[in-house]
Amino acid sequence: MGAKVFIYDTTLRDGAQAEGISFTLQDKINICRILDKFGVEYIEAGNPTSNPKDVEFFQKAQSMQLKNSKLVAFGSTRKPSVKVEDDTNLRALMNAGTEAVAIFGKSWDMHVSEVLKTTLDENLNMIRDTISYLKSGNKEVIYDAEHFFDGFKANEEYALATLKAAKDAGADWLVLCDTNGGSLISEINNIVQQVIVKVGGNIGIHCHNDIGLAVANSLEAVIGGCRMVQGTFNGYGERCGNADLTSIMPTLKLKLQYDFKSGDKINEITSVSRYISEIANMAHNPKAPYVGNSAFAHKGGMHIDAVLKSPESFEHIRPELVGNSRRILMSEVSGKSTVVKKIQNVAPWITKDSPEAQGIIDKLKQLEYEGYQFEGADSSFELMVRRMIGMKEEFFQVKDFRVYCEDKWHEANSAYAVIKVEVDGVEELTAAEGDGPVNAMDRALRKALKIFYPELTKMRLTDYKVRVLDTTEATEAKVRVHIESTDGENTWGTVGVSTNIIEASWVALVDSIEYFLNEEKIKRGNK
Repeated sequence: MGAKVFIYDTTLRDGAQAEGISFTLQDKINICRILDKFGVEYIEAGNPTSNPKDVEFFQKAQSMQLKNSKLVAFGSTRKPSVKVEDDTNLRALMNAGTEAVAIFGKSWDMHVSEVLKTTLDENLNMIRDTISYLKSGNKEVIYDAEHFFDGFKANEEYALATLKAAKDAGADWLVLCDTNGGSLISEINNIVQQVIVKVGGNIGIHCHNDIGLAVANSLEAVIGGCRMVQGTFNGYGERCGNADLTSIMPTLKLKLQYDFKSGDKINEITSVSRYISEIANMAHNPKAPYVGNSAFAHKGGMHIDAVLKSPESFEHIRPELVGNSRRILMSEVSGKSTVVKKIQNVAPWITKDSPEAQGIIDKLKQLEYEGYQFEGADSSFELMVRRMIGMKEEFFQVKDFRVYCEDKWHEANSAYAVIKVEVDGVEELTAAEGDGPVNAMDRALRKALKIFYPELTKMRLTDYKVRVLDTTEATEAKVRVHIESTDGENTWGTVGVSTNIIEASWVALVDSIEYFLNEEKIKRGNK
């Protein structure tokens, strides 16, 4: 068992400051519950005075009964020249009902004089008064030294004085914040070491990613002696984001052998990461280390051959350790053994010498020549295999569909689709409007099929991409459409190619729905 560290998640506060993210009250409750179940030690949930949503959250949170995590309310030191007991924000923190409170204060002398417009001595008094006040209410106090590394580089003596003021007042944690995200690894190492020697106490680290070093800096700080590491899931945060806990936690556990409460559940981190992406309504980063869809994806024929023989040759850990899985990508650089391995996911009895294998490989080459690309569209490849070996079940037939567009481009619902489907001899005719022809088709098809397959309510499209394949043909060019879909737990990709963008979209859309229905049937069969 390695040294103990504490994971401090600020997805609901710092992460919520990311461009494009706006958590609802229920979103915050759902994320809080999944983080508690996962075992994160601290969950910083917001400022109980910043907006009505956070005020209501802390009211509701008092009855949540978290099992593993401490909920943290966040705020700042008292205002300059205001008595601590008269500061309404601090009273709200005291009454938020949380066991722990995080307070940020200024450690950069420039910020004290230019932003707070007060004296250096008054800033120290603000830190002491605030922490003493909160400790009088039996709160665990995490003191975030804002802009600490910039402050240390500008005025080392004063930056250390702010930490000492917080420690003397009873702060339980002193967290060093690289708020601008511009510090180098060597600077983090040097400054952390000096703080441990000159101040001591329980030291934490909080990094931003403005030069791409937030994860590396956080790990260096922990190696240097910090025992709390703050960050967000998926690296959400203002500007370039915060330190990404989905990279930090597996590295601490699997590479450095540190111990933390959720370490025993590190094989669940991929599902937690993707769950939070869904709630945040943000596309999950396919290139994310450990948890990304491409983290253990292999395309080159020689690489694939090697990883199948000896996984450690091209994988730094087994993907199962973090709840991810190996993906073998289909492409023109894949060898025969690679394609057969992929086929065996559907039909285990097929070998390299089977006639079906050669037929599928020939079909794959033909489709790639026509412009198909199955990299990122594994579901379309699987459906193609099922069709060729007679394993594909026909869930529905499309008897007719028509799409109409109007010239009111600036208005919503500028297109509509009429679709007739047949399921087990029963026909259903329906229509739907949409913001463009593809959206209208998607709505109409699902509207018709939900009558027969209500589970389709779980499924939605998350991405739609169009690629022109032969640009010299201008408007007669072929296009490749890639659609990504999700049911809230799993994500899959499908592809369609045609000179008609509507047809290409239709092929990818139908594949997406057929794949989902097939997976749902398999799940029911396994129960």
